[in-house]
Amino acid sequence: MKKEETLRKKQLLLEWMNDPDYRPMRIRELAALLHIPREERDQLREWLDALSEEGKIRCSKRGRYEKTEETMYTGAFLANAKGFGFVRIEGRKEDIFIPRGDVHGAMHGDTVRIRVKQSRKRGGDRAEGSILEVLERANLRVVGYYRRVNQGGIVLPDNPRLPDAICIAAGKTMGAVTGCKVVAEITKFPGKGSAGRLSGRVIECLGRVGDPGTDILSIVRSFDLPEEFPQEVTQEAEALSASVPVTAGDSRRDFTSLYTITIDGEDAKDLDDAISIETLPNQNVRLGVHIADVSAYVGEGSQIDREARTRGTSVYLADRVIPMLPHALCNGSCSLNEGEERLTLSCLMEIDGSGVIVSHEICESVIRSNRRLTYGWVHAMLSGEAVPVTGEETELCVLLRRMNETAKRLRKRRRERGSIDFDFPESKVILNRAGKPVDICAYERNEATRMIEDFMLAANETVAEEYRWRQIPFLYRVHEPPDPEKMKALSVFIHSFGLTMKTKNGVLHPKELQRLLGKLEGNEAESLISRIMLRSMKQARYDAVCSGHFGLASPCYTHFTSPIRRYPDLQIHRIIKETLHGEMDERRIGHFSEILPDVAAESSRLERRAEEAERESVKYKQCEYMEAHIGEHYEGIISGVTRFGLYVELSNTVEGMIRMQELRDDYYRYDEEHWMLVGEMTGRTYRLGQGMQVRVVRADRLARTVDFVPVREGAKEG
Repeated sequence: MKKEETLRKKQLLLEWMNDPDYRPMRIRELAALLHIPREERDQLREWLDALSEEGKIRCSKRGRYEKTEETMYTGAFLANAKGFGFVRIEGRKEDIFIPRGDVHGAMHGDTVRIRVKQSRKRGGDRAEGSILEVLERANLRVVGYYRRVNQGGIVLPDNPRLPDAICIAAGKTMGAVTGCKVVAEITKFPGKGSAGRLSGRVIECLGRVGDPGTDILSIVRSFDLPEEFPQEVTQEAEALSASVPVTAGDSRRDFTSLYTITIDGEDAKDLDDAISIETLPNQNVRLGVHIADVSAYVGEGSQIDREARTRGTSVYLADRVIPMLPHALCNGSCSLNEGEERLTLSCLMEIDGSGVIVSHEICESVIRSNRRLTYGWVHAMLSGEAVPVTGEETELCVLLRRMNETAKRLRKRRRERGSIDFDFPESKVILNRAGKPVDICAYERNEATRMIEDFMLAANETVAEEYRWRQIPFLYRVHEPPDPEKMKALSVFIHSFGLTMKTKNGVLHPKELQRLLGKLEGNEAESLISRIMLRSMKQARYDAVCSGHFGLASPCYTHFTSPIRRYPDLQIHRIIKETLHGEMDERRIGHFSEILPDVAAESSRLERRAEEAERESVKYKQCEYMEAHIGEHYEGIISGVTRFGLYVELSNTVEGMIRMQELRDDYYRYDEEHWMLVGEMTGRTYRLGQGMQVRVVRADRLARTVDFVPVREGAKEG
């Protein structure tokens, strides 16, 4: 067709789509409408394919071309190891499913633009889409296993959500040999619709698989954790630690004569909180929570501050800590070390006999920690496992008991208002000097850890309440109520146990969930329902807007107590100090109003990165530990139920999978609504929270997986 004729017929095609009397048509009908002869229909098909690619039309199963509502979104692509994935859209309830054929070269974590094609299920808003464009690549560098191939090689990514391999040409291997863990920089991504492989070059050899330290270093690089501090940041920290005077002044209270203690883990080095307690003439107590004044050393906009903001938080891996601040500050000048004067911000709370905070004061201060205590020692003292052997220890034991009584009153008040306390064990990996795991156990929550937790919660909430009342720009820790649909599903589920949840005007109060957990205490269904309840909750995050904390049943909450290891705490310390000094004028209010939303978003993202890296490091060491225990039997609890099998958590916190094919006594059907597998012939069930005995058959460090088989087939009769 001539150029003018082609343009005219394309215009007619668009008019057909926009005609009020539009109706779907087959290709021969469209050809007749546009007066296109049979021999030129290939051109028409090309036009239709182009419009289909743009999302403007689609071809039905009956061969009719019809308009589509063009819906574009931008979001993060979450890949699955099987090739398909989902795109998470901010503000949208459910992710959008992306079939394998519509991924078009996108990789896990990429920011993409997609077109929604159709709904996947009737009555739901889960949609299916196609990736149109990758806007930002998330994986420019990839950590993986190197294998030599001819003169070059391939890198197999550690992350199973990433593609199968990255091709490394000869001369770009940095001398890597088969069996090395490397960092590869991707230099060429496949284009849209391309089946070509990724190409790249090796930029760092981390060591051979199995070498000490290589495993965790691989995780550090995978999450792009900034391990070493720039030289200028380290030098600035060392200069500051020697130059900032530790003295009380006009605005700083002198608490060096106040008996003050720190209570932390045995191996903790960054001590950022200390406590004190006094009995007042009216028999109330004054609890002092004294927090390291990091802001006295780290000025806003300084090199240390910029570095701390990019890190967001300290990261606690299985064999190392990657601190937010240089060691000269976090383990030195800012750490509340025993016997040394330190600058602090203090929250002093007067608490009555029923646990009500009747008054408070927030001020700059100087303290001198009298004793550096550990959770284990304090718990032994409080529980009577240890007996004081000196007069000083006797006095200290009396002080600790007074503190613990105060903590219990605070805890009781918190529970009365509906604060929810999930008590699932965290994993503690014991390593030898070579970095090999020799034992794995659960971190024990005891009287000492609960007491410090109660005091920090009280201080955080007190500070948040004051600054919400002042209406000054601030950073809050928020936790939104759970999704109503998930709560509805939970309500249906617990009904089978004879339990109910009440709502008021369709709103669920956290006290109702706490009441439910209290009813279940000691019941065999406690673990099951607690796990489902926890999975129904949203993730807490930072925000510049105070919208409350559902889990704590608190109208406002913040993070004030850990400025050495959390950037939001450091930021709000600056706001507090400027307010105390009368410097919070319109200019500074405008400044903080502008920067805090970004600080909140960045800090939330970096917190999630740190948590994921910490989990990966623990999983790796768990798998390494279980490699030495293949064939052994363990008691565990079913922690997850899927259509592919069961997840079982052992008492030492290691979680592994029993694949469906290992349940050989029956054919099991997945009952998603009741979180269980049901045997078709026997009626036996495997239910979330149920105990069972397993045998370890496989542990894969690279895949971070442990496989079990059941020792005794079946469970309860259904």
